[in-house]
Amino acid sequence: MKLTPLWTDLTLRPADLPLAELPEQTDLAIIGSGYTGLHAARVVAGQGGDVTVLEREFIGYGASSRNGGMLTPGLKAPIKAMARRYGMEKARWFWNWSLDAIDHVDRVIAEEKIDCGWARRGHVALAYKPAHFEHFRGHQKWLKENMGDDSPELIGRDELKNEIGSAAYYGGLANETSGGLDPARYVFGLARAAGQRGARLVENAGVTRIRRTAEGYRLTTPRGELRAKEVLLATNGYTTPDIAPKARSGIMPVGSYIIATEPLPEALQKELSPKGRMFYDSKQYLNYFRVSPDGRMVFGGRNNLSTSLGLEESARRLERRLLEVYPQLAGVPLTHSWTGKLGVTYDLMPHIGREKGMWYAYGYGGHGVSIASYLGYEMGRIFTGQQSGSPFQDIPHPRFFFTRWDKLYLPFVAQYYRIIDALQ
Repeated sequence: MKLTPLWTDLTLRPADLPLAELPEQTDLAIIGSGYTGLHAARVVAGQGGDVTVLEREFIGYGASSRNGGMLTPGLKAPIKAMARRYGMEKARWFWNWSLDAIDHVDRVIAEEKIDCGWARRGHVALAYKPAHFEHFRGHQKWLKENMGDDSPELIGRDELKNEIGSAAYYGGLANETSGGLDPARYVFGLARAAGQRGARLVENAGVTRIRRTAEGYRLTTPRGELRAKEVLLATNGYTTPDIAPKARSGIMPVGSYIIATEPLPEALQKELSPKGRMFYDSKQYLNYFRVSPDGRMVFGGRNNLSTSLGLEESARRLERRLLEVYPQLAGVPLTHSWTGKLGVTYDLMPHIGREKGMWYAYGYGGHGVSIASYLGYEMGRIFTGQQSGSPFQDIPHPRFFFTRWDKLYLPFVAQYYRIIDALQ
């Protein structure tokens, strides 16, 4: 079993990515080469803008090449909570925006001819307890009445066998809107598209210091200094207090852990997911899983909020749960165990903001493939004057000075959610 991400093990960074040397100056410096940064760079460069993407490691190193590759409707914040917090009209806007985000990824993959195993076969949310299924029933009704969305289909326990080869759940809520992909091949495809439009992609250029100047900013990296008129921080769960303490005070890095089996026989793949669906369950410490484009079972979860749980221990925990869901996978070898950092905000919403004039966009909470892609696209449009702003700029953004010490308090938060799962 390799303790490295499946996706970048299967697809090494392409040798033909249009990488660049660090220039002396640029109009826009983007810190982070994930979905947010690359979509913004693609838009700005496509309009003739001078843009440089700075990556500490290699292109797509962070969660953009480590996630489960699932795109589902909604944001991390529950839609009813958004309605209470912002009003029904704005909640409806956010819900429709999340659907547009999936369509946006669909369009970009087609336009750029990105070969990433993209398929829209939908997903099923699975009821972990009988009471959770009743919640699904109410949620379906609420979406239809308030969001005008009648696409989710309620599936009783008896019919669930048509969706999943498991008896571990009490029903589900299916949605055809969702899609899945290979995240590494997707992020490499975005990088190629941005580079071909003229964006500079600079690896091994982690920013260690940012100074405000009369002309803009001076960024210090191991490869030298860069002068920039504008800066976009696009680091999400990898945001540090060193260069942006205000931005870091509004987001926490949370670990998500994944295992993958060896490729499965086609008949077994069909048994596990008869319609090629993706899945996640209704626990607080949810599990999410799918058959990968190359026929493996990819099974993830937030079994620990820490970003430093040992990958062998994580694999043991996830495999126990995998076999509870799919006993028929007993004896199937695991080939990979890995982790990545989610960016979670206190209100579970994405945010756009500014710190000392520098922009940031983050807070995807596990929905990053579509949400980060679309928010990055909108940031690019803001920089090029094609869009005046975004509601994600305008909503209140909770921040706390103690956020940077998350390693001290997250274990207590983790225990709280374990208790909720046990009591429900």
